[in-house]
Amino acid sequence: MTEKIISIETYNPLEIFGVNDANLNLLKSHFPKLKIVARGTEVKVLGNKSEIHDFERTFQLMLMHYERFGKLSESDMRDLLSGEGDEIQVAAFDNSDVLVYGMHGKVIKARSPNQQRMVDSARHNDLLFAIGPAGTGKTYTAVALAVQALKNKEVRRIILTRPAVEAGENLGFLPGDLKDKLDPYLQPLYDALRDMLSPPKLLGYLEDGTIEIAPLAFMRGRTLDNAFAILDEAQNATENQLKMFLTRMGRSAKFIVTGDITQIDLPRNQSSGLVQVTRILRNIPGIDFIFLNEKDIIRHKLVTRIIKAYSNLTTNSNNSNTPTDEQHSDKDQLPV
Repeated sequence: MTEKIISIETYNPLEIFGVNDANLNLLKSHFPKLKIVARGTEVKVLGNKSEIHDFERTFQLMLMHYERFGKLSESDMRDLLSGEGDEIQVAAFDNSDVLVYGMHGKVIKARSPNQQRMVDSARHNDLLFAIGPAGTGKTYTAVALAVQALKNKEVRRIILTRPAVEAGENLGFLPGDLKDKLDPYLQPLYDALRDMLSPPKLLGYLEDGTIEIAPLAFMRGRTLDNAFAILDEAQNATENQLKMFLTRMGRSAKFIVTGDITQIDLPRNQSSGLVQVTRILRNIPGIDFIFLNEKDIIRHKLVTRIIKAYSNLTTNSNNSNTPTDEQHSDKDQLPV
């Protein structure tokens, strides 16, 4: 007799086994020759080796269905156990370019050549810089890679951080306590996670610290072991802040730094750390730079035209003999 233990540590057992173990009972009735015991986040199966192999395949299809659609009803279970929908599920399981299945079955994967370069590079480098204009999917792809690593148990936690730098607004005049003031800066990170994780799962991860979203200043003095850390909007990190973040890297850690060096909101007397690292870290093994452009933009088609228009304005400013104050501001934000 063969014994097999399957862990579902990254899932809520209630959502997999069903209310009153309805899904589990259907599974047991489908494999009457196997002894199936579910305790906490583990499933122990005893029986013939070939039947256990069939059970594992079916169980993986159950988890894949849940990953893709965010639910696993009794009706879904019956379809899976009867073979209906099996072809769809196997195709999904074999789709190697899918990073994660988001809410309502949303397929999340690289959607441009440079996004695919990010995915490929992250598999071979522990530190990756993704630099490009708005709408190119830098942050979204980075978060998807982090969620994938967490689900595959390659890391134990995800750390998402941003500099709390005002983009024309004054932080001090925003209402509420410190968390209320800072949350708007971190909202894009929450939005990406909500696309990829069910609300109960995301809430659980946030509550137990598996996923942490915090301002960059909160990273000082820490060592991030077994973590996938993302620094977003890094163009607004000063040289010292970015150095501080990069030196937080602990054992078995992956870091991705994203930013847009054409949208720097730092005061004129402070230099962007992201501009500096493009010069000093380019040739270090294990570190890669991906530069995205308007061809990678996946937002509304007008965003591409807007980016091009501002790029032309900057080019004209650099070629002008009598630049205006506004043109000086644009020029100051470009890398040297």
